[in-house]
Amino acid sequence: MAFDPFAPSLWKLGHGREIEIGPRAVIMGVLNVTPDSFSDGGRYERPDAAIRRARRMAREGAAIIDIGGESSRPGFNEISAAEEQDRILPVFEALKNDGILLSVDTWRAETAVLAVKAGAHIINDVWGFQRDKELAGVAANHSSGCLLMHTGRERDKDADVIRDQHAFLKESLKAAAAEGVERERIMLDPGFGFAKDHQENIDLLARMEELFSLGYPILTGTSRKRFIGHVTGRSAGRRDTGTAATSVIARMKGSAVFRVHDVAKNRDALRIADAVLAAEGRVLSQPSP
Repeated sequence: MAFDPFAPSLWKLGHGREIEIGPRAVIMGVLNVTPDSFSDGGRYERPDAAIRRARRMAREGAAIIDIGGESSRPGFNEISAAEEQDRILPVFEALKNDGILLSVDTWRAETAVLAVKAGAHIINDVWGFQRDKELAGVAANHSSGCLLMHTGRERDKDADVIRDQHAFLKESLKAAAAEGVERERIMLDPGFGFAKDHQENIDLLARMEELFSLGYPILTGTSRKRFIGHVTGRSAGRRDTGTAATSVIARMKGSAVFRVHDVAKNRDALRIADAVLAAEGRVLSQPSP
């Protein structure tokens, strides 16, 4: 199916919400309510700190806040569902009446159900509905927005990064369709950094436009990833300028949503990209601040 990533469309989300994508970049702020995430572990582990951080990111221009309670960095320690829920549910409860779009970063169906009841509009699964087989049904039953990510973990990969993306994500899309998830609720994530080496990440960024043959919008999540450090020589906490550069590249190739730690820096960079896209006539009009 032909797909124009710059044409206006609506990403349908849970609780009757939706957001326009296409003509302007949309920012999703990363909120790790964890002690061990790779660049900000422990900073927002307490609910009060996490809530303040979410509200600050919203003021800085994040349209969506993605809240996760379990680190997915390489070598992470898996926690119980109960511990994950104890970390994140108070944050959802505190933010659900703020008007902010909220996403739950989880692969567990039972956590997703509770997060949706606590206010989550989007289910963000780093296993693309292929680990917990009940998660697609949860998304369908609650009419949630869905973010399906590609991963190379725990499987054999195709040597070609785009063929591997297509092979994995087609299985994710089959799982979603089998449970009745509507197309308009789905966004795909190429999964930068998830069992991909430096060159695979660079190649994926260079060839991102080839993913639109799948027929869905794309989220880019390069923020502070190791391949940026490989290029720049910067440690994880000093990769926001490099992240902004990758966001601009991905936006010019058609990515719709950008999952980032530093909202303000990426907001400014993406506004420049959107202005250029408007000048080229690839989007309808020049965006305003």
